[in-house]
Amino acid sequence: MMSARIKNLVKVAILVAVLAAGSQISIPTPFLVPITLQILFVALVGFLLKTPSALATIFTYVSIGAVGLPVFASFNGGLGTLFGYTGGFVFGFFPLVALSSIGKGKVKILFGILGTILCHVMGVLQYMLVANASFIASLITTSLPYILKDIILVVIAYFVSALILKRIKKES
Repeated sequence: MMSARIKNLVKVAILVAVLAAGSQISIPTPFLVPITLQILFVALVGFLLKTPSALATIFTYVSIGAVGLPVFASFNGGLGTLFGYTGGFVFGFFPLVALSSIGKGKVKILFGILGTILCHVMGVLQYMLVANASFIASLITTSLPYILKDIILVVIAYFVSALILKRIKKES
């Protein structure tokens, strides 16, 4: 029988791969911020794992991207991406996954939405600094067109995670 630690490592590895693959679902925009499904996959990680494992998943994903593997949106990787126009959103995955991994039941959705808002704030602030733009211009460019989509993705991630967890419980 596989130990709980090994099972957890396998879950983390699988979810890193799912996040990396899901991050490639990307539609470019003229504003340097593509339309992606990354929030869906990050929230899914949070809803499926406990906080330490969820954070380890995001840390692993960000680390492999930082060293240059093309795991970020649009097959990007490297420190240039992390510290570029959209890197704040990647750093924002940490509070998003941490918050979506706490709570019970549908309350997790509220934590996931709060995490999404924090992710957007971090994305807007970094874009503002890198683009040397005002907060309002950065907000309009990088967050407002996407926030409703991302909130909907968090809700979808919650229900997908509930189906996955139900299936796992049934199989064990």
